[in-house]
Amino acid sequence: MWIDYVKSDLCRYVGRENVNMSSFFKNYVKNSGFKFSFWLRVKRFSKSRIVRGIATIQHYRVGRKYMIDIPASTEIGYGLFIGHGKCIVINPTTKIGNNVNLSQFTTIGSNHGQAATIGDNVYIGPSVCIVEDIKINSNVKIGAGAVVIKDVPENTTVAGVPAKVLKVNSEPNSYVIKRWTV
Repeated sequence: MWIDYVKSDLCRYVGRENVNMSSFFKNYVKNSGFKFSFWLRVKRFSKSRIVRGIATIQHYRVGRKYMIDIPASTEIGYGLFIGHGKCIVINPTTKIGNNVNLSQFTTIGSNHGQAATIGDNVYIGPSVCIVEDIKINSNVKIGAGAVVIKDVPENTTVAGVPAKVLKVNSEPNSYVIKRWTV
């Protein structure tokens, strides 16, 4: 149900104990990333034609205003966090796991069909390009400005052009906080 997805997204901004109507309204007004993800979830999962119609208009309007292009058909897990919600482009064939952080100026695309598959608890830094059908496993940190063109192993930090493994992480991804547990 779409309400569960909205709660999971809100949890990433305020923490599970603060998921309530007050924090919903505060984040809807102040946070462009949350506002966009709200309409994205409603458009994708609403059963009502009227609500889906309103959500389609709002998804388009908010997306244009904040320059976020994430089609509602994109498979996105629970707990999406859009930091500094500006200038994000995601190919509709991308698959995104649970508790993923998307930073500003992120592009995930493909010129030849299927785009990337991204695991759970992944932090994608600002100005990152993820190109073609690659797999980014769980608990990965991608540094700012990286161009990712090859699969990324689990529990690693990558950066550079092209992205290379800089570190193998022995702890959970510390950049992905306030996680939603399914």
